[in-house]
Amino acid sequence: MNKNLVRRFIGAILLVMLIGAAFYTPLKDYVHTPNEFQFFSDQTEAVATSLPVINQSNDDPVDINEGEETVLSGVEPGDTNVTFGIGNFPLKSVDVSVLPDLRIIPGGQSIGVKVHTLGVLVVGHHLVETEQGTQSPGEDADVKVGDIIKKINGETIEQMNELAPYVENAGKKEESLKLEIERDGETITTSLFPKKGKDNESYRLGLYIRDSAAGVGTLTFYDPTSKAYGALGHVIADMDTQKPVEVNNGEILRSKVTSIEKGETGEPGEKLARFTNQGQVLGNITKNSSFGIFGELHDEPGNGKYNEPMPIGLSDQVEEGPAKMLTVVEGEEVEAYDIEIVSSKPQKFPATKGMVVKVTDDRLLNATGGIVQGMSGSPIIQNDKVVGAVTHVFVNDPTSGYGAHIQWMLEEAGIDIEKGQKEEEKAS
Repeated sequence: MNKNLVRRFIGAILLVMLIGAAFYTPLKDYVHTPNEFQFFSDQTEAVATSLPVINQSNDDPVDINEGEETVLSGVEPGDTNVTFGIGNFPLKSVDVSVLPDLRIIPGGQSIGVKVHTLGVLVVGHHLVETEQGTQSPGEDADVKVGDIIKKINGETIEQMNELAPYVENAGKKEESLKLEIERDGETITTSLFPKKGKDNESYRLGLYIRDSAAGVGTLTFYDPTSKAYGALGHVIADMDTQKPVEVNNGEILRSKVTSIEKGETGEPGEKLARFTNQGQVLGNITKNSSFGIFGELHDEPGNGKYNEPMPIGLSDQVEEGPAKMLTVVEGEEVEAYDIEIVSSKPQKFPATKGMVVKVTDDRLLNATGGIVQGMSGSPIIQNDKVVGAVTHVFVNDPTSGYGAHIQWMLEEAGIDIEKGQKEEEKAS
């Protein structure tokens, strides 16, 4: 027989076998079944496979129910391994981790945010008109926009009003100020000579500075046990330098939405709000990260509808499809609005843009045009679980935006989902 003909014949057989294997159910189940599952002790996880379980011990932290699909039910925290196969021949080994029951209370309330920087932030330069000419002492000393002044002459500086005595004293003595500044994570020292304005008796640095920031956002969640909370879903950045604000201290306050500027294509809308109850402080701010602001509540802000602790959904449990968003559009009343999770990426490591969401509720679209500034931090609820928070709006489509998965916000708040408690409690 011709060798080329034999090769073609064998190749055809292998091709048919390969195509057939693609439709062979056990092989398909092997390919599509994940290598690991992680869920909570009060939850179930369906494994879309027709392969039977060939190992199960009595002390496993999961119950296994087999039918059209295999359902794993968390019984108690722990790790195990489930093997699927045919007869006694193993085909797929799956690692299963059951986490302690963890429940949080979703937010949705509008909050006012006040933060004080860790040092004094330089947001610009200005010229000082002196007898010798026009100059900017700060610019001459190579102080840049975005720098944080931490110390003057070796003394820690926390507020703007602490600078004036140093500036006046150095100016009168015609001495330089020794500045210790932080720039992009590095500590830099420089000398600055204050200058007196020609028509002014006081001395000037030639710098625009700021020691605080304020705004409006949305509370995402709080832990009823530790009182830890998370809000905003994104970092607070200075409006001029666009750099993250290093928080020395801060507070969140109860606020009331007074009006809405609707969002349009190319122009994000905005919630306009004011502080209520004489600026009632709800909690402190101890951390400002890419996932929002975090701290501890002093007073629990009920939202009227979702005051009971709810389970959370991990990133690989989030599904594309319908969900709810909790937020305030008028006054202080938290409402649930329909949204769609357009896409969600299971994440093993923290990342801010884990979901794409789209507002589908006509009530919200008519009121706001979609997602607006001040709505950041609004919790996302799906299948009776808190799964994430709205973080950003798409400028060219205000009906849509990004969301962050809730597990990363919990981690930033110091809540260890593998232990089911806050880090300090675990250590004690």
